[in-house]
Amino acid sequence: MGIFLNIIYGNIWMSGSAYSNSEGSLESIICHASQDESRNETQKQPWSKEEIEVALSKLPEGETALCVIPTLHGDALQKVLEEFQSVTINKSEDRKHSTSLPTDEIKQKTTVVDENRAANITIRGQLLAKWPNTCLLISSWLGHVEIVKALLEKGVPVSTRDNDGRTPLHLAACTMSTKIVKELLKHGADPRKWDFEKKYTPLHCAAAAGCVATVTCLIKSGANVNAGRSPLYYAVLNNAVNCVEALLQAGASPNNPQFYRRMPLHVAASLGNVHCIKLLLDHRADVTMETEITKSTPLHLAAENGNAKCTRLLLKAGSKTETKNSSGQTAMHLATVAQSVKTIDMLISADAKVNAEDNEGRTPLHAAVSSARNSSAVVKILIKAGALVNKADKLGYTPMHIAAMTESSRMVMMLLSKGGDVTARTKDGDTALSFIVRRTPKVLSQFKTCLDQAVSLDELSDRNYKLRIDFRPLVPLDGRSETDLMLCLVEVDQGRLIKHPLCESFLHLKWKRIRKFFVLNFLFHLIFVAFFTSFVYTTYSTYKQLSSVLFWPLLGFTCILASKEVFQITYGGICYYIKRWENLLQWSVIVASSLILISPEPWQHIAAVGILLVWIELMIVIGYFPMFGLYVQMFKRVSINFFKFLTAYFCLIIGFSLSFNVLHGKYKSFEDPVISMLKVIIMMSGELEFEDAFFDLKYPGTAHAMLLCFVILVTMILMNLMIGLAVSDIQDIRTRASLEQLVHHVEVIGHFENMFSKLVDYIHACKIIQACREKTLVLPNHCVFHIRPNDPCEKRLPPELIHSLYCLAGEQNMPRPTFCSSTSSRKHSAIPKHSVIRRPQINRIMQDSASCTAMTVINSYRMNSWTS
Repeated sequence: MGIFLNIIYGNIWMSGSAYSNSEGSLESIICHASQDESRNETQKQPWSKEEIEVALSKLPEGETALCVIPTLHGDALQKVLEEFQSVTINKSEDRKHSTSLPTDEIKQKTTVVDENRAANITIRGQLLAKWPNTCLLISSWLGHVEIVKALLEKGVPVSTRDNDGRTPLHLAACTMSTKIVKELLKHGADPRKWDFEKKYTPLHCAAAAGCVATVTCLIKSGANVNAGRSPLYYAVLNNAVNCVEALLQAGASPNNPQFYRRMPLHVAASLGNVHCIKLLLDHRADVTMETEITKSTPLHLAAENGNAKCTRLLLKAGSKTETKNSSGQTAMHLATVAQSVKTIDMLISADAKVNAEDNEGRTPLHAAVSSARNSSAVVKILIKAGALVNKADKLGYTPMHIAAMTESSRMVMMLLSKGGDVTARTKDGDTALSFIVRRTPKVLSQFKTCLDQAVSLDELSDRNYKLRIDFRPLVPLDGRSETDLMLCLVEVDQGRLIKHPLCESFLHLKWKRIRKFFVLNFLFHLIFVAFFTSFVYTTYSTYKQLSSVLFWPLLGFTCILASKEVFQITYGGICYYIKRWENLLQWSVIVASSLILISPEPWQHIAAVGILLVWIELMIVIGYFPMFGLYVQMFKRVSINFFKFLTAYFCLIIGFSLSFNVLHGKYKSFEDPVISMLKVIIMMSGELEFEDAFFDLKYPGTAHAMLLCFVILVTMILMNLMIGLAVSDIQDIRTRASLEQLVHHVEVIGHFENMFSKLVDYIHACKIIQACREKTLVLPNHCVFHIRPNDPCEKRLPPELIHSLYCLAGEQNMPRPTFCSSTSSRKHSAIPKHSVIRRPQINRIMQDSASCTAMTVINSYRMNSWTS
């Protein structure tokens, strides 16, 4: 499920351009529903030039007319017109093509095809006479005024049409031929005429062409300014401001809904036509009208295109910033997608909500951080306006998750500086830190720098200094657990960062707050072990009468232990619970104790195993304490290494055990193959029993040779090799165990703190539990610690930690001296500047300081400075 969600979210938020060229990007989601609405917006003219010319070429002798008429100029034109005046026009052709009934369209097309087949190439003078309707349509399209006048004076009907129902007036309006339009109107052309599909009138064509003279002429002739798909819509679509003004003054309605309820104001806002918006608003265009599918207002469309001027006009006209479209997005969401800083500023000034959620629970900040463009300015503006940095959507993804997924290290660092929570988890349990480790690993080095900068050195006087330790980078602002960050570091295999002095100092202070609870836990297990051991011992010995006395205490402790484990399963989940082998050990002890309490007689072997397990469990509990944890962890590390190597060489042990089983079948230790294997393992330690087992044999030579091989290969070579591999580099084991112990310490503290938080949730009315919970917190009452390294009364941190912090602060505050060796540069750089050049002052510090740490550092530095 987690992989599936990651793939979905990766498609949504992580395209190369984030919002522009990805099929699954947010922009695709935003615009998907509006594609049907805006499909016709790309067609700014009613018909394309190619579409009209193809239709005209299909008219009788249309191709010839399209070729001949453009060549008629000057003397050639006069000759053709004179010849045309002396001939009679073809009335049958006029009759066939003057009909305006759409029902004759199919019949007319058939007739045109037949006539085209029968037509012969004619001379120029005969073309006008033989095909006057075709010539009138084509002349109107080509803007040939003289030919149009001649045809009209000869009585060619102005209502003639092409195969799609376009009249000469349609074609003249499309080409902005105002003179032809006037001539056609003078001869009775109808400006209200529709094409066969009833989509466009000549006024639509003139408005789309942007010819205000033609528009004015058609309006004066009685054209309907609100016909069907409003001419105003096409004027706005083509940014024909003069036409828009003329149509509005003639009474065109600015609120005439078009297809999908898109109004002219929607078109103007989406195209950024500022002047058109002003005109429409001046004539009371409705700024609250929503489109049919996407429910977008003009403000949505203006913000989506990042047009600040249009946004300002719409806001002044009363547009509401909180209105949501069908995806639940406000104008702020869309302005953020467009990465328009000015538009966002205007919306914020109009009290737009920067934390508004869409249908997926995403805020504008989610969209801002997902952009592959430079969105730093947008993110800063949103956060400054109050955007929630750690707001999660319905899938649990915060802006930090998205920034890491887009592999934007700079954006991740910006969110971190603004309080971004790397411990936030998605619904599937993925932390933002896990995304950072996989996608933006460079941030980890910056994160360490942040930890370094949290430790600083303040000079109070010549003899006194103060360490300032800021723990706030370690504790998520919205987190309930103070160890969440360190637990996340462990989870993503970055436990080495916990070795940072700041983390170790915080863990030390945290341990001091909660160690009393671990002491109680240790006492509980100690008493339980005492009762369990005493009960088993008395049950299977001569002191059976005491077992009845120990029965009830042991039963009570077993029930308490079982209840605690059940509670841990409830709050942590079974999957997390079974990953910890200590929990399985706990249940083994509980089961053993229960079986012995129910019926001790048949479970004596279980009792023996139980005693071993319960004491092992006590050892683990002791390992929770830092002073013992290192040694317990070293024991675990060596044990793991030993059994790992033993597994690798186990075949050799099996081979020898089976060989001895065959050769020493009469000897009790080798009679059974399993017992033989156990005996061989014991012989590995050097207990060979040569006199008992290797005399009176049937094949003494073979047996003695096998024994010699065993001694050389197993007892001498294998055992020494395994011990050497397991514990050869004890210092390395100690170092690794130290880190593992620290990681285990973090897990134990985090586990305890989370359990306490759940307990508070279950029993919120109990003031004692709440008080105990508050006692475990280091922050927020002590966000910043001040430690005086030279103060002998400073006991809050151990000397070695103070030393590490002091050195770290020195590295932050001053450059290293050039004469320092590489091995001692860390210590030397921790000394403040004035102690480098003022030798008497160093002596005073040494005399007055009771801190061993400061003494060591100053002594080292003094020796180097004097020798230099």
